[in-house]
Amino acid sequence: MKVEIYSDIACPWCYVGKRRFERALAAYPAADTVEVVYRPYQLAPEASPQAEPLEPVLRRKFGDRITEMHGRLAEIGRREGIAFDFAAAQSVNTLLGHRLLHLAETEYGTAVQAALKNALLHAYFVDGDNVGDPGRLTDLAVAAGLDRDRVTAYLASDEGTAEVQDRIAEARAMGVTAVPTFVFEGKWKVEGAQEASTFLQILEQISAETAATAAAAPAADDCADGSCAV
Repeated sequence: MKVEIYSDIACPWCYVGKRRFERALAAYPAADTVEVVYRPYQLAPEASPQAEPLEPVLRRKFGDRITEMHGRLAEIGRREGIAFDFAAAQSVNTLLGHRLLHLAETEYGTAVQAALKNALLHAYFVDGDNVGDPGRLTDLAVAAGLDRDRVTAYLASDEGTAEVQDRIAEARAMGVTAVPTFVFEGKWKVEGAQEASTFLQILEQISAETAATAAAAPAADDCADGSCAV
């Protein structure tokens, strides 16, 4: 089973959703048959490449209710083992980070990509790091398993930019308007940071439906000359 998770580094619910999905996957008996890939999405593609404190940026957008929103997220985060520090978080354009995640997937594999995704979310929401700074991104990438020289050269170029922007455009074309959005087997779409128990039910249901579809399909020996026997 392939699960594509559309998310942004600057999305606290994406961090919560990642933790909950991973807990569901740990409880899923066939976890070793599930391929998880992180896909790019930008909530604020217009964000500056220069970092600035996050809270004033969000207050301009949401007003005073941001205090209540962050309080609720902080409590949810504590239950998921995430120590959100919104006062320290820095708003910055996340394109560079998404390019790194693309590099991690294509050249190092999905396990390394998942490790880097976790590092980027932690850096943004817990450590208050500037995840738009190439030097900091390089350190995070190397710690996740990427080669320093490759990352340095990659970030100094435009490599991966078109591919990431194309992926974001594809996401919008397929109806992704909020993150996190989980797409199972390219056709089942689940929005939001669902509870781990819900994700587990979804994994089990899709596995059962996929198995039923495979069992109902004609055997390969029954197909020839462009047609299948029924």
